[in-house]
This record gives sequence, structure tokens and C-alpha cells, in this order.
Amino acid sequence: MAGITDYFDEHAPAIMVFGPSKAAAQMEGSKTFSKDFMKQHNIPTAAYENFTDYGAARNYLDVVAHHVVIKADGLAAGKGVIIPKDNREARHALESIMADHEFGDAGNSVVIEEFLEGDEISILSFSDGRTILSLPPAQDHKRIGDGDTGPNTGGMGTYAPTPLVTKDQLEEIDRTILRPTIQGMAAEGFPFRGCLFTGLMMTKNGPKVLEYNVRFGDPESQSCLPLLQSDLAELMQACCAGTLSSKRLSISHQSACTVVVAAGGYPGSYAKGTPMKVQAPKEEDGMYVFHAGTSKGEDGQLKTSGGRVIAATATGETLKEAVEKAYRGVGMIEFEGMQYRKDIAQRALR
Repeated sequence: MAGITDYFDEHAPAIMVFGPSKAAAQMEGSKTFSKDFMKQHNIPTAAYENFTDYGAARNYLDVVAHHVVIKADGLAAGKGVIIPKDNREARHALESIMADHEFGDAGNSVVIEEFLEGDEISILSFSDGRTILSLPPAQDHKRIGDGDTGPNTGGMGTYAPTPLVTKDQLEEIDRTILRPTIQGMAAEGFPFRGCLFTGLMMTKNGPKVLEYNVRFGDPESQSCLPLLQSDLAELMQACCAGTLSSKRLSISHQSACTVVVAAGGYPGSYAKGTPMKVQAPKEEDGMYVFHAGTSKGEDGQLKTSGGRVIAATATGETLKEAVEKAYRGVGMIEFEGMQYRKDIAQRALR
């Protein structure tokens, strides 16, 4: 976000950096910027308005006819998106973001957009600024509680590929969203180099963009990358060198599932420094553990140090097998107050 790619391009061009320029990073760094970009390039997304004035935003809530989602413009650790149930909750959320500055400067500007209904999916795509190659579609589980209850989080688990999107729909997404996004960024002078994460809602009126990230999304990457059989380093080098058109993605026929284990209290206040035990799974069994909010003390004791602490991932010949193995991986993790969803991928399995 701060422009390390620009720095190396200027001062040490022989050093390859897999990642977007500072200008391209605005696609994630500013919800306002990305929504205006989508409007400019006719990329399907929810109806929206941007606000920097609290009073004007509050008045808009009183006159808009559809249900809304309120998004802090800047980065807010995955918690800057609020989906209120009614106008009262919407006004409270707006006050928390813009008046009480719950997310600091990230809430100086907000996007108020139409609430979209449907299945949410995520697509991670490699790009060298011209060519785009996408990993299998994944489905994240954003809310903290089973059955999609409770507040939003940075993601409590995911699986891939999701059967909730068809081959024809994937082709539509590529044609109407992914390629126009890459082409639009190049046309505006900030071609995208790296991994573009596109969050989408599969609505009754077709796929629409919820958000962009300019990096490997978490926890989607933990499910998608174990399915990648191509050499990851070669793909990243091709993105940096502008030669991605010479590459093809080789993807496993298997499925993958990731279950995130969070600290008690997350996404609200939570304890840090809780001792934990983790048994190492066997990668040859298609089981992995990804550390996120963990640290080691001077005594070597593994401890929690974040909200989303650790994740268990597994691959399997079927989605059902991958899910069962991922939860076996969760059984290898132990710390006081740990919480995780028990229904990852259940929508697809049903």
C-alpha cells in the first residue's frame, strides 16, 4: 500500500516485486476509489453513494429505499463492513464509524451501498497487467457464528472449489468483471501486477463485485493454494516479468477446506498471550496448519497474539472428506477460549 513496488522499480529495477503499485493498491485501500472505478468501467456492482460528511450520510439513510451495507473507506482489519438489520442499526453503525471513529481515519469517509442477496464467492487471480489467470472459486464465511450469525470478521473459514457457481457463470465473471478490471487499470495508467482478489455476490441479476483486495486473500488462499499444482514461484515471476500469457494453471481435481480458530471474544476485544498447544499434522495426508496470530515467548511457549489465531486446512478427494479432515486438524489445536465455526462448507454439502 505504501508503494514498495514503485520504490524498487525506480531504484533497483533488477529486483522483482510481486505486488501492485501504490496507485493500483487504491483498489483495496479505498472503497470510494474502487466503487468509482467500477462505475467508470461499467463493472457490475451494488448501487452506492460516497460520503465524507456525517450529517449528509445520516440523511441519506433516512431516504434510501433499499437495505444497506456501510463500509469504512479505508482499511479496518477486515471489520470495517457493517450489515445493519434496520435503519436504527444503520444509524448506530454510521455514528460509530464517522462520529466515534471506531476505525480511526479509515472511517473519515464511508460508502453506503445496496445490500445484495445471493451466494458470496471469492476469486484469486494472477495478473501481469495484461493477462489474467484465476484460481478455483472459493466461498468464505464472514460472520463469527454458525448459520451466518453475529458480526462480520476477516473470515472464519473457506472451501474451494465452490459448486455454487457454474462454469458458465465463471466465464461471465471473467468476461464482465475480471478482464474489464485489468483492462481498466491498464487504461488508467496503473496496470495491476500481482494477485487480485475479487469478492463477488451471485445475485439473481448476475454476479456483482463486493470488493477488491490486491493480495492473496485470507483465508481463501489457504484453501486455493494447496490445489495449485503449477509452480507458484514461476507464476509470480511471470507476473513481474509480464510473461504470464506463456503460463497455464494446473489445478488439482481435489477439494480443500480451511477452518479458522479465533480467540475468545473476537471480533470484539480478546485476550493475547494465551498459552496454546498445536500438534503438527502430516502434509503427506493433505493436512496443514497456518499460523496467523501466534507468537513464541522467551521460554519457547507458543501463545496467541491476535484475533484470528490459527487455521486448519485439508484437501480431500471430495469436499466432504476435506471438511472432515480440516476439523480433525482443529482437534489438534488447544488453547483456552478458542472459538471456531462448526458449519464451514455446509451450504455446499447440503
